[in-house]
Amino acid sequence: MTDGARKALVLGAGAGSAALLIGALLFQYVGGLAPCQMCLWQRWPHAIAIALVPLAFLLPTRLIAGLGALTIFAGAAIGAFHAGVEWDWWEGITACAGAGDALTGLSGADLLSTEGPLGVIRCDEAPWVFAGLSMAGWNAVFSAALAALWLRAAWPAPDPTTQTT
Repeated sequence: MTDGARKALVLGAGAGSAALLIGALLFQYVGGLAPCQMCLWQRWPHAIAIALVPLAFLLPTRLIAGLGALTIFAGAAIGAFHAGVEWDWWEGITACAGAGDALTGLSGADLLSTEGPLGVIRCDEAPWVFAGLSMAGWNAVFSAALAALWLRAAWPAPDPTTQTT
């Protein structure tokens, strides 16, 4: 694979991360869906991937593409973990549920707030679902596809001397 083709894959993967990040911000600020702690964690790998794109034009492209693959794969793992929490497959993190002692002294209105006690957005409740997947689930799927693009850009070119016809 040529370096130009690698750079094109990196650009595409970076554009995909930008689209996912913009989508998350639109859901938050236009759609009114406040993010939970794990939702915010899922944004960081995409922001890092976007920052890696210009570096692919300054540093060895395969190295940056490898970093991008690891970064976005981590984002896919966070999304899959979050989706599993939403499906009650495993326990989530305490930051998304609030501490038991923190409920002392809260009014009924505080407890019934859609943002949960003390402004905590629950990670175990999917506020939006499409085709059976929550936003976290879709992020895991799209992030896995983007990680594959990054990985393809990082993959070594085949050695023409060892190919058989």
